[in-house]
Amino acid sequence: MPHVLLIEDDASVRDGMELVLRRHGYGVSTAATGEQALAALTGEEGARIELAVLDLMLPGMDGFEVCRRIRARSATLPVIMLTARGDDHDIVAGLEAGADDYVVKPVTAPVLEARIRAALRRAEPSAPAHRPGDLAGLVIDRLGLTVTKHGVPVPLPPTELRLLLELSASPGRVLSREQLLESVWDHTFLGDSRLVDAAVGRLRAKLEDVPAKPRYVQTVRGFGYRFGPL
Repeated sequence: MPHVLLIEDDASVRDGMELVLRRHGYGVSTAATGEQALAALTGEEGARIELAVLDLMLPGMDGFEVCRRIRARSATLPVIMLTARGDDHDIVAGLEAGADDYVVKPVTAPVLEARIRAALRRAEPSAPAHRPGDLAGLVIDRLGLTVTKHGVPVPLPPTELRLLLELSASPGRVLSREQLLESVWDHTFLGDSRLVDAAVGRLRAKLEDVPAKPRYVQTVRGFGYRFGPL
């Protein structure tokens, strides 16, 4: 079963979540601080860790910085952030730091486990049946699951890669945030557009020459997003 790194400073919350995950068959490593988490990821157990559950409010190095450092080391490790409240600023800042998803504490066991399963599915390799050609300098290899721009590799975390694959599968077609939530995040039960908007923002920062004037991932105001160039 997958191995999860649980980063939470509250011992009672950490112990409860670890018990839930182990009962569902997950391997679990725990860390009470960001420094401990980064040490775990770079140590011997780091090779076994397939997903991180990260509390934002940590002593010392906060969760935002931990997430940024995780992303600097690995573009592919799924990160689910925990926030004590549904504060828009914290959620958006966490997503912009590179988190793939978030849950608000207290979180029920079924919701946490469902989010972990969905994040792990997004990290699994998939092989769509065709390779698109060069799209104005952007090459998306749908078989090899790689992206290059003008010959330079563009490393993308699983969520951003799946978002790009979903949008680019039908260039010019407008997809609503709700459609993208369901197809990319498996969130059929949560209409939260912040996940989509934050991932689009990170994707544009990596793909676009001028993120404020996107050529590839374009906003259709009032409807959603489409893939260009058109």
